[in-house]
Amino acid sequence: MTVEFGHYALVLALAVSLVGTIVPLWGVSTHDGALMRMARPAAFVLMLLVALSYAALTKAYLESDFSVLNVIENSHSAKPLMYKISGVWSNHEGSMMLWVLILALFSGLLAWFGRGMPQRLFAAVLAVQSSIASAFILFLLVASNPFTRVMPAPMEGRGLNPLLQDPGLAIHPPLLYVGYVGCSVAFSFAIGALLTGRIDAAWARFVRPWTLVAWCFLTLGIAMGSYWAYYELGWGGWWFWDPVENASLMPWLIATALIHSTVVMEKRDALKVWTILLSILTFSLSLIGTFLVRSGVLTSVHAFAVDPERGLFILGILVFFIGGSLTLFAWRANVLKQGGIFAPVSREGALVINNLLLAAAAAAVFIGTLYPLALEALTGAKISVGAPFFDATFIPLMLPLGFILPFGQALAWKRGDLLGVAQRLSFALALSIVAMIAVYAFTWGGPVLAPLGIGVGVWLILGSAADIGMRAKGRGVPASVALKRALGLPLSIWGSALAHIGVGVSVIGIACTAWGIEKIIEMKPGESVRLSHYEIRLEGGGIRNGPDYRETFARFVVREKDRVVGVLEPGKRIFTGRTMPTSEAALLTQGLGQLYASVGDMTDGKFSARLYWKPWVLLIWLGAVVMAAGGFLSVLDRRARIAAAVKARLPRIVPAE
Repeated sequence: MTVEFGHYALVLALAVSLVGTIVPLWGVSTHDGALMRMARPAAFVLMLLVALSYAALTKAYLESDFSVLNVIENSHSAKPLMYKISGVWSNHEGSMMLWVLILALFSGLLAWFGRGMPQRLFAAVLAVQSSIASAFILFLLVASNPFTRVMPAPMEGRGLNPLLQDPGLAIHPPLLYVGYVGCSVAFSFAIGALLTGRIDAAWARFVRPWTLVAWCFLTLGIAMGSYWAYYELGWGGWWFWDPVENASLMPWLIATALIHSTVVMEKRDALKVWTILLSILTFSLSLIGTFLVRSGVLTSVHAFAVDPERGLFILGILVFFIGGSLTLFAWRANVLKQGGIFAPVSREGALVINNLLLAAAAAAVFIGTLYPLALEALTGAKISVGAPFFDATFIPLMLPLGFILPFGQALAWKRGDLLGVAQRLSFALALSIVAMIAVYAFTWGGPVLAPLGIGVGVWLILGSAADIGMRAKGRGVPASVALKRALGLPLSIWGSALAHIGVGVSVIGIACTAWGIEKIIEMKPGESVRLSHYEIRLEGGGIRNGPDYRETFARFVVREKDRVVGVLEPGKRIFTGRTMPTSEAALLTQGLGQLYASVGDMTDGKFSARLYWKPWVLLIWLGAVVMAAGGFLSVLDRRARIAAAVKARLPRIVPAE
């Protein structure tokens, strides 16, 4: 009965979401306060019903209820508890249930924290959220029902895809989905503003915290997915420019631009048209990512759907929301008054350049990702767009962005003094150049562009630190007073500096991958190989059993100057539910670098092995964590909270003169 209860709760959720869409929008159009007030309770009821439905599906997994088709195809009675829970979202139907659950949670949180908003805008935003929920709940019920029963029920399930039986994949999808779905709030605010004719600096203050939260989770989700692919797939790389990876990178780039654009709008009441467009594009790219991953047009460990009906349904949702929102934007954009005027050399000007570069980078990734799919659909020709294209288009856009960023932080609003800022940043710039030259000299004959990446990373870190110093330190001010001033700075300033420092840390980690060492060899027990300053000796191997798999493993002992520093035990597993081999890499962390080992088949007493030394590689993901920490710190700023926004009646949009 639990399964039927979950299905029924989902049907009721569809009905509530339709009411939460139609009734408040009718109230917005007729200025009927009673109808508009229906939006808030509808959001709470929707959140409750979807949560109950998701809990029912989770219970079926925990109890190994093999009368449910979804459980049969993705679970096994011997599967560990953690993977029974993560198995709920590690398939097409369950992942879409998670998508709807997070959307309903965001709607409920928005209904709770948005009480200080003007009534018409509040009702319109919640109605748009409900309309998105309606579309995806309808998709679940019609084309992707997770509660489908099978009679008679089999004794055992097939088990989860072995590649997904990993702690990283238990964490990665929820983080990524919170980021994806969180972008819907900015989208709803944009549509609400266009429908009600209300947009100003207060609107930007409402939008910015939600965008920051989505951006933080999207950052962590991308980083977690990258780290999972790095150690689980056995190839040793951290980014492959795979279409699924690109699907999450594109909304992240536009969301980054949106955050900076809302800052300009909040401070200077400018870039209104651009901010609305970015709000629409951010969620539109999230929907495109959902379509790519869930429609079956891609062959990937993430691409669960293979039914054309599902792909067409998601495509219909995509066309309705993206096409409808852009049509509304085109209709209403001509009445948006831009507001504040600023000089090209100003913080606003720097942020505009920042936005243009981020948008151009997202466009390059978009073209490289979708062009092969479009070409195949139109002509049947198959081409592959790989790392050379993306490296040649993406990196040249990011390098000038990295150089401009510290200047943008230090420039004044409206009109800045570029020469004065350059003088104040001269010490940080000089140290960055020295670091670049020193690295180049120390690695003479090695990669040429990697030292440039080190220099850019150091420049981002020192430039952000210098910005805090310039705000806190005045002429003749004692160090103790400067420290108190620094600690008294708004959290948003510290958050911005920390996020930019995180970018610099990741850039340094990416640059250092150029000095990695790789060896592909065959070894017998007792043989050794030299990798950088480490000696790696194959001591032997064996076979061991896990909860639902059988593993062949090799044991490597790592020494540095005759001192044992650790053991690596990579292996290959065969899972009982699915006779599918997986490679299990082994990692040994040394400082911020890692030794990495993966093994292939054993033939004639020899193991084929891939061994890597990756100096400073952990900086890539450490930087992402620092970026997210900076974003969360900015959210905690009192001025960035929705409750701190102006509660007064917002002015109606007037036609631009």
